[in-house]
Amino acid sequence: MSGEESELDSSRHTSACWRCLKSCNMMYQHLLDKSTPHVAARWALWLLVTALYLLRAFILQGWYIVTYALGIYLLNLFIAFLSPKIDPAENFEYDDDGPVLPTHANEEFRPFIRRLPEFKFWHSALRAVLVALLCTCFDAFNIPVFWPILVMYFFVLFTLTMKKQILHMIKYRYLPFTHGKTRYAGKPDAVGKTDNI
Repeated sequence: MSGEESELDSSRHTSACWRCLKSCNMMYQHLLDKSTPHVAARWALWLLVTALYLLRAFILQGWYIVTYALGIYLLNLFIAFLSPKIDPAENFEYDDDGPVLPTHANEEFRPFIRRLPEFKFWHSALRAVLVALLCTCFDAFNIPVFWPILVMYFFVLFTLTMKKQILHMIKYRYLPFTHGKTRYAGKPDAVGKTDNI
């Protein structure tokens, strides 16, 4: 009987843990859903957490490898944010001149769709900074290195990667930002006009 009771207790314990984990996951998802329309507040939170991490790393004078890995990961996220979901270099539907706008009524217009949407970019960047902040709590991640080499290598990598991305944007004529693009106004509605038949 005691074997059956211990199995029953362990299954109840597992079930209780599973329910607790599931409710925590639901609360987390609810907070994410509520934060979706608040773009400026989300990025302000990210800047605050990032500043906290950088201040902690600066005051403690360490964790250069963690900071370098964080920088490389954020650069990777930023490049995915700037890139189109369907890469025109790999899409063979276009002529040699590159993609063209639709010229006939039956052709489809394809707007710029990011490979990494803004919300996923923010969420991944925030999680990365929080993990890096957590890593500063453990001395095992404080590997002694000559940090100026890491800084120089990061800036070289950033410059080369961004140059490649900008040349790609120029070659295939896309702009991943909506600021500065021309907005066309539709016809004003004729309020109060009625047709007399």
